[in-house]
Amino acid sequence: MEQIALNWGSEPRYYSVSELTQAIRTTLARQFTDIWVSGEISGTKVPASGHYYFTLKDDATQIKCVCYKTTARYLKFKPQDGIAALARGRIDLYDVRGEVQFVVEALEPQGHGALQLAFEQLKKKLAAEGLFEASRKRPLPPLPERIGIVTSPSGAVISDILQILDRRFSGRHIRLYPAQVQGDGAMEQVVAGIEYFSRSGWAEVVIVARGGGSLEDLWAFNEERVARAIAASAIPVISAIGHETDFTIADFVADLRAPTPSAAAEMVICTRQSVEDRVQASELKLRQSMRLSLAILHRRWQGLAVDQSTLHRAIGKQMQRVDEMDYRLRDRSRASVESRRRALESISSRLAQCDVRLQFARARRRLDACQAASAQAIRGHLNRAQRALGPLEAHLAQLSPVKILDRGYAIVERDGRIVKSPAEAPAGSDVSVRLAEGRLNARVL
Repeated sequence: MEQIALNWGSEPRYYSVSELTQAIRTTLARQFTDIWVSGEISGTKVPASGHYYFTLKDDATQIKCVCYKTTARYLKFKPQDGIAALARGRIDLYDVRGEVQFVVEALEPQGHGALQLAFEQLKKKLAAEGLFEASRKRPLPPLPERIGIVTSPSGAVISDILQILDRRFSGRHIRLYPAQVQGDGAMEQVVAGIEYFSRSGWAEVVIVARGGGSLEDLWAFNEERVARAIAASAIPVISAIGHETDFTIADFVADLRAPTPSAAAEMVICTRQSVEDRVQASELKLRQSMRLSLAILHRRWQGLAVDQSTLHRAIGKQMQRVDEMDYRLRDRSRASVESRRRALESISSRLAQCDVRLQFARARRRLDACQAASAQAIRGHLNRAQRALGPLEAHLAQLSPVKILDRGYAIVERDGRIVKSPAEAPAGSDVSVRLAEGRLNARVL
């Protein structure tokens, strides 16, 4: 890169763009590390990354601001256009565009309580999601055996709740999840307690309780994580936060809001006496209903004025008819059984006649008879043929040329043919002479 320097009377210093921006960032960071800036918020943008981008301005100028996602989750209220705010943070230089920006680390509204504004913002957000709808509220169990409580173990709240529960209906199973209800870590412990009871499934209902206090003291119950833990709970939750005039986000999300922790203990279970009173009232109503029903039946019976003897005779006649029908049924049953027995015997007899083994035996006998007749016929035929063949054999033997050989004659053959004249065996020919016994090879001279 070609560098051009002007001579100002001293040795010039050269910077690349990166070196210059780094030097400016270092200078700004050294001078403006932890400062407060006041102005009006405008142009707020929240992309998918979760960072907040906005501008702080006054009557004369403006500065671009950024609040990263990891910081924004801890802000008491979220940036909103038109709000005069006081921002704490540091000056930084955005290298890509070479722009100065203010990195916000804390944000408070001017002329308006930060906590109250955050309360309204979260309330509006959760209401839009339907977390306050009455349709999603679950009814409390009428007489829970196991009750979970999320509160401080050292305050007066837990003592009041336990005393009231014991007085109203003793013998209930109570399990306390100790949680800090104010200050740092309170939100996390309250959320952990709600999730514990939801996950374990031990309790039938959960009371989240805290005594009265200022908005700052009750703020743990205005946190979004607490609200979502209550909404996600698998069991009904009663919110008993502060006094009757105190309202928190937890009150709006919970299945039931109690004005005070003591009222929550009274609302979660009725008194033993009230249960006994309801049982006695139900018993009285049942007795009255039974007496009324019996009286109505008695009057109906009297109104019918049924003659006992007539009734007995009618019953006797019906019993006689039953006996007759029983006899007829027995007779018909015996006849049916006998008929079916005869049919079964007939079928068994026909089936026996169709037995394959019997058919095979008859076929075997027929086959044996046929074989014997065939053998006898063949022997007779062979005997007759043999008797007819004897004379023929004798006559053939008399006519056979081989018999002539026995008298000293011979047969001359050349090349398998019988020689009948000298011309057929000229001199020098090889011939075969067949005798009565054996054969001679000869040559004609």
